[in-house]
Amino acid sequence: MPHPHLAVETSPAGYRRLRLSRPERRNALDVSLLRAVTDALAADPEVPVLLASADPRVFCAGADLTISAAERAAVSDLVYDCCEIIVTRPGPVIAVLTGPAVGGGAQLAAASDLRIASPAARLRWTGPPGLDLSVGAWLLPDLVGRGTAMDLVLTGRWVEAAEALALGLVNQVCDEPEPVAAGIAAGLAGHGTGAKAVLAGGLLDRMQAERAANRAAWARVLGT
Repeated sequence: MPHPHLAVETSPAGYRRLRLSRPERRNALDVSLLRAVTDALAADPEVPVLLASADPRVFCAGADLTISAAERAAVSDLVYDCCEIIVTRPGPVIAVLTGPAVGGGAQLAAASDLRIASPAARLRWTGPPGLDLSVGAWLLPDLVGRGTAMDLVLTGRWVEAAEALALGLVNQVCDEPEPVAAGIAAGLAGHGTGAKAVLAGGLLDRMQAERAANRAAWARVLGT
């Protein structure tokens, strides 16, 4: 069944486009939306996917802070299922970043195989205030190195598009990122992607370690 906050389109060029479409909440993630994204990424795993936003002002604000603590804990956990699909599916995932990506949204972007950004894109790895959560520590060292990853995770500071390009967090910055990403996806359609399995080595172990630590942090909050 189609999800009201996720638009799924199939291109004749052989790729699929997933658009987060919850502008009233800046594409914030609840359990229903995150499961829909995960299911859509798992379908036709060989097909390249563009992961984008229907609202160019934002990519994803992370977990919805208006939902209950128990549901936010579930969202925190389900993000890792979604990231695992991104990392392990044979078809590449290309994130199109035209605005802020925060917390879980920044994780989805960083887990993607390529990131094409506009000058307005910015990323921030931070969890809910008052919770001792790791957000993105499992994947940032592969992109930017341990020292910079430590800076981004510990400070939770914003990374603007130009710095993100210099650090290797994004692959390109351009005024019209979606057509650029669509051209890359069309070029990759039907091609072998065996390199992804090789490059994923060790990444999933770190992901499971971060997931376990965050489950324990949420359990303390929820008293479970």
